[in-house]
Amino acid sequence: MPATTNPTAAMLVIGDEILSGRTRDANMHFLAGELTKHGIDLKEVRVVIDDEPAIIAAVRALSGAYDHVFTSGGIGPTHDDITADCIAKAFEAHLGVRDDARAILQAHYDTQGLEMNEPRLRMARIPDGAMLIDNPVSAAPGFTVGNVHVMAGVPMIFQAMVASVMPTLTGGSPMLSQTLRVLRGEGEIAVPLRALAEAYDDLSVGCYPFQKDGAFGANIVIRGTDGARIDAAMTELARELEQ
Repeated sequence: MPATTNPTAAMLVIGDEILSGRTRDANMHFLAGELTKHGIDLKEVRVVIDDEPAIIAAVRALSGAYDHVFTSGGIGPTHDDITADCIAKAFEAHLGVRDDARAILQAHYDTQGLEMNEPRLRMARIPDGAMLIDNPVSAAPGFTVGNVHVMAGVPMIFQAMVASVMPTLTGGSPMLSQTLRVLRGEGEIAVPLRALAEAYDDLSVGCYPFQKDGAFGANIVIRGTDGARIDAAMTELARELEQ
């Protein structure tokens, strides 16, 4: 993708269940769409197991390389939820139960008629200096420390947290796209596609093949932040492929 002046982002997906195949991650797809609409370019996604050194190393690397990092998973009440501990260590910050987070959880469990036990209290542990991320679904907050936004892995909660964070972020130009569906194989259209990509080097020209009813085809996607340039490129491409 050609470089833009938009802020950049990475996502860190944390959890053994993703890498073992037990759980299919839906959060990356959602986040990518929201960032695209907000004008923030998602540049990298990593998936790591529930391993402290691996999480710390990934957080430090991504935090240093991109404007924003979004994590998902590992901030629940069980022993294997170690994300908060790892984020604190990555930023060399103290981790402890914070009064505002505890009050949010206490109010939630009071209305549910549930006890604030030790496992639930784990979700009130926040690194020093972090800002809370609102969780209107299950109350337990996420948090932002530095440029890292730490969120739950459950898709409904993750999406609610993303909605809480997005208004606080400065975006750039939203990414626009147009798609042309052609019933021709990639080998037939590769030459005009290369020429188009070279002529419009400020745009991204992607080719995504498919096969249907024994015939080969491709969806050609042109992406960029300038709608007029995309229109011009798509018009030229359609004219070229009609020949």
